[in-house]
Amino acid sequence: MKVLISVDMEGISGIVHPAETNPDLYDYERGRALMTAEANAVIAGVLDAEPTAEVWVADAHGTFRNLLPEELDRRARLVRGRPRLLGMLGGLDEHTDAVLFVGYHARAGGGPAVLAHTMSDAILDVRVAGCSLGEIGLNAAMAGHLGVPVVLLSGDDSACAELSDLVPSAVTVAVKQALGQAAAVALHPEEARERLHRAAAEAVTRRAEVSPLALTGPLEVEVDLYGPYMVDLAVLVPGVSRGEGGRTVTFTAVDFAVAYRLVLLLVQLASVKPG
Repeated sequence: MKVLISVDMEGISGIVHPAETNPDLYDYERGRALMTAEANAVIAGVLDAEPTAEVWVADAHGTFRNLLPEELDRRARLVRGRPRLLGMLGGLDEHTDAVLFVGYHARAGGGPAVLAHTMSDAILDVRVAGCSLGEIGLNAAMAGHLGVPVVLLSGDDSACAELSDLVPSAVTVAVKQALGQAAAVALHPEEARERLHRAAAEAVTRRAEVSPLALTGPLEVEVDLYGPYMVDLAVLVPGVSRGEGGRTVTFTAVDFAVAYRLVLLLVQLASVKPG
């Protein structure tokens, strides 16, 4: 059995502010430690339920270099660094049996939700076949394209609700209740880890009950970008066109894998500065 654990940072218990998630700010090292500890709790839960499982952990926040390698459970393989083909799902393939999302956050425009966004601040919304998807939906659908179910998600209550709307049978663990973009009522980190440990074991045990999120192509995709200059760059990509208004681009993808990779490319283009 192969399991992929994708670990983001904004949905970790106790984290509420960019100072805790940004490498250039003062409280980032504490955020890294909290993130690594929650990843370890999930690894332990998976291996309690499936002692022979092959566990891969994808560092899925920012630069993808946040988890502390020397502190991570030695029984897991760490996928670290960028760029990589499947972004936050590095290590995913058709041989993976289950995916677990740890420390995830709600989509841009969702909420109230802690540190809600979609891929970057440059993306205001992504709509696939008319459905607004954030990182939770995009990553769940990418896993689903390969036939892999997302069996667990942890984060704030808004993130949990977002996955439950898409994959009702998945296990969710709300480690904090969002009060706003930078405020929450959080569980003690040790309590959060204990709940994650139990939930991870439950989730992989009942993985057969969870259906993959499958979105079949061709798919019409709309992406709302923060600024008009980003649109100017985006339409240089073959197949990408201007949509209505000054902020939207559109394209048709033959399947979800193509849609996912194009969204990742648009995120990178959006980081290019004018001039």
